[in-house]
Amino acid sequence: LNTAQAGESISATQRKGFGSRDYLRTVVMLSLSKLKGLLSLNTAQAGKLYTSQIITRQFAEKTFDKILIANRGEIACRVMGTCRDMGIKTVAIYSDADSQSLHTLMGDEKVNVGPALASDSYLNMDAIFRAIDQTGAQAVHPGYGFLSENQQFAEELANRGVEFIGPKQHAIDVMGDKLASKRTALKANVNIIPGFDGIVKDADEAVSLAKEIGYPVMLKASAGGGGKGMRVAWNDEETRQGFLLAQEEAKSAVKDDRLLIEKFIDKPRHIEIQVLADQHGNTVYLNERECSIQRRNQKVIEEAPSTFLDPETRRAMGKQAVMLAKAVDYCSAGTVEFLVDSQKKFYFLEMNTRLQVEHPITECTTGVDIVKEMIRVAAGLPLAYSQADIGINGWAVEARVYAEDPEKFLPSTGYLSTYIEPVDKTKGFENVRIDTGIFEGSTISMYYDPMISKLITHGPTRQDALNSLAEALDHYTIRGVNHNIPLLRDIITQPKFVQGDITTKFIEEIYPNGFKGRSLTEIERKQLLAAACYMHVERENIAYSLVTSDCDDYEHVNINADRELVVKLEDAIER
Repeated sequence: LNTAQAGESISATQRKGFGSRDYLRTVVMLSLSKLKGLLSLNTAQAGKLYTSQIITRQFAEKTFDKILIANRGEIACRVMGTCRDMGIKTVAIYSDADSQSLHTLMGDEKVNVGPALASDSYLNMDAIFRAIDQTGAQAVHPGYGFLSENQQFAEELANRGVEFIGPKQHAIDVMGDKLASKRTALKANVNIIPGFDGIVKDADEAVSLAKEIGYPVMLKASAGGGGKGMRVAWNDEETRQGFLLAQEEAKSAVKDDRLLIEKFIDKPRHIEIQVLADQHGNTVYLNERECSIQRRNQKVIEEAPSTFLDPETRRAMGKQAVMLAKAVDYCSAGTVEFLVDSQKKFYFLEMNTRLQVEHPITECTTGVDIVKEMIRVAAGLPLAYSQADIGINGWAVEARVYAEDPEKFLPSTGYLSTYIEPVDKTKGFENVRIDTGIFEGSTISMYYDPMISKLITHGPTRQDALNSLAEALDHYTIRGVNHNIPLLRDIITQPKFVQGDITTKFIEEIYPNGFKGRSLTEIERKQLLAAACYMHVERENIAYSLVTSDCDDYEHVNINADRELVVKLEDAIER
């Protein structure tokens, strides 16, 4: 939803006189049907980038009449787009802070579930249950985060006769505990990282176990996630300190201070396998996603496939992911994460029993609408395809665009005064998909994750996808908050990244003192000054011809031989 899309409702002359807030209020006052049409342009169309090999099946099948989306932001909008395609009505829940958010406006119905704090709204199960009763929703899609991996929430929905669009409670429970999931993986003949099979009692035991396993070791919270409660130790002293710090952080983050200890894989890659399973015993894997570009153990850029895997390793990882899913009677979409060392040995890390943030790149390279399959599976239908249907078509890359300081990774909150996405297919952006939950005039709130959008590009080759990504990043317009686009743009042109030579340490190795922005070489500085001069002349609408002199200190732009713009390409523009 932006000025261009709403242009037919508000003339350019009228728009000129409006402040941004006045303009937003005017747009929101459009008729509901008109507004939903505009929202469709921004989300449903932009969010449907699949390969030319998209898997399609024609079914006269019944799923659900109405689904409540127990989430917010871009993932709520993403799920609503598929529901709309399937003819399913949607219910949006929203907090007081999200009353005019994009997902709230997209829902066929909307219900307020509480104040801005997530604990009082999006994590408020009683309020969500009331919304279900009020609207008659038959199923709930939890998205990711919030209650998506909450076993109690899934169980209570089942007790109420409402379908949870995700796995059954047993799988959530077992895979949600790192110790239980590790033991399950071991029984299923899945490779696991060498370590201690149990909870570490105290710092002394941690040191003793670390010596047995061999340094370096990783201390991590049993019930943690997202990098919380994790410490790497290279000696006894670091093990003692790391144990206390990880325990304190885990207790604060998830109210569970149990810690595990295992071998730390040096220079690892983070590669995950997407699986889909139904309630009829069918399970397939949708190949891998390379997620090694991370900051503070949180992903920044993902791609599919990985530059590192060969077909044999891919099949082996996929086979083990399927074995693990079957071991817990998994049904729905899930992701099995592995650490892969330099010798292509892979080790089970954890299983996420939900839709992943980075699922779009898998959709682009396989043609599978993962959300649609989740809904079908929850309705009791079998998977629409077998493993033989799943191939790899081209390459896809996703960059997470955040409202944050790219140097210190601190969130940037405030009013989004300008927001223009690179989605105009007439300007070469036909291979671009953007999943977002905001629009121009939105507020990036202090209460929630500061994601602006997910930018996904697809191409026949990796370089094609990266070229499209660079072009798209260059054509974003975001004003009102800081953002990480300069960092994203720099990462994808780093020689090591271009070569595919990456590990989970990439960002801290390339930017040891934080990202400081791009430093121009002397030649680039001169090129930039020359370009500025050209733009100046062009804006003055003067006929020109470009002539470069032989002088060392000056370059000349001759204007019809009787005018010239002279620039000293040293410290400053002379005139």
